[in-house]
Amino acid sequence: RAMATSLLRVCPPGELLRPLAVPERLLLGPGPSNVPRRIRAAGAIPLLGHMHPEVLQVMDEIKAGIQYAFQTRNRLSLAVSGSGHCAMEAALFNLLERGDTVLVAINGIWGQRAAEIARRLGANVCELLKPPGKYFTPQDIEQGLVQHKPLVLFITHGESSTGVLQPLEGLGELCHRHGCLLLVDAVASLGGAPIFMDQQEIDVLYSGSQKVLNAPPGSAPISFSERARVWRAPGSDTGPTAPCCARGCSTWGWSCLWRRRWVQGKPITTIITTREWGQREDTALSSWRCAWVAFDAREMSPCCVMLSPGAVPGSAGAVGLEQARLPTITTVRVPEGYSWQDITAFLMDKHGVEIAGGLGPTVGKVLRIGLMGCNSTRDNVERVLGALRDALQRCPRSRL
Repeated sequence: RAMATSLLRVCPPGELLRPLAVPERLLLGPGPSNVPRRIRAAGAIPLLGHMHPEVLQVMDEIKAGIQYAFQTRNRLSLAVSGSGHCAMEAALFNLLERGDTVLVAINGIWGQRAAEIARRLGANVCELLKPPGKYFTPQDIEQGLVQHKPLVLFITHGESSTGVLQPLEGLGELCHRHGCLLLVDAVASLGGAPIFMDQQEIDVLYSGSQKVLNAPPGSAPISFSERARVWRAPGSDTGPTAPCCARGCSTWGWSCLWRRRWVQGKPITTIITTREWGQREDTALSSWRCAWVAFDAREMSPCCVMLSPGAVPGSAGAVGLEQARLPTITTVRVPEGYSWQDITAFLMDKHGVEIAGGLGPTVGKVLRIGLMGCNSTRDNVERVLGALRDALQRCPRSRL
């Protein structure tokens, strides 16, 4: 032991000898959201092996919870280890082979991200573009399907970078009429806006645990329709029973369609906390009401109520929003003369409240305020309203 110690050249880090201190903050950004005490407590249960029968039972229960939240009876419904990005990759890697054509609807950063992933796996990526703040009509989609004849259409339900909620009605039927699968990103919307996977004929749907579901980051629910699971032509050597490498999937970890089961070695704590959101009173259907507590589309203009005219000095509207507004994340223009970094830093330092700036096409242009799951209360709205009023009075403002 003494000899081994004498070989050490890196000293023990002194900072790890101090107790960990984590401040209490109200997370009203685009994610993660605050985790209820009961779900946090679930992470402290005794550790079990990932193949123990109790853990397998929990995995089955999570599957049932995903089927409920997604409103689907799909057999291939599971949660992959990782963030929404991991679910995005799992969906694209399982549906596309090198040379396949995918049509990506882009009106914010998440369409851009999906297009980049698809290019890296060798797909032929066609882009259907809308300016930030706009959404796609069925006519837009059909025009793209006719022009490009894709095998897969990717579209974002809740575009958190711009605050747009994409209408999905009729898109599944439209895609299937043109021989195309519908892949939907619902990371920022699931549980905060109605979505009916089976009724809307969505072939692949995924989300993330750390948004409206109020679970810790690290688990991403995903579901594949039967059409998606067996979509390759019967008898093809790249059919659903072929090895992952034969189907062009370049990663073993996300090969859901080939292995048809959960990834081995999934973190047990993540499994347990993922299960707990299914018992919340505001899960899925009932949580749609919570998302509208503060920002009711029938009473408010498309701009954020906290910066509507007369509410706060330096009022500003939303970025290009017209009809389809995402209820879980509201985007508002940075008031003229202010720095978004100053405002977000002030709220964090002085009020213990997190909001965020823009992302992708909205960087430097907007503030993004999230109201998701248990955070969707009038008290929280009043708290962030007061913090913003304080920030606009005390943060520096340029007159130029």
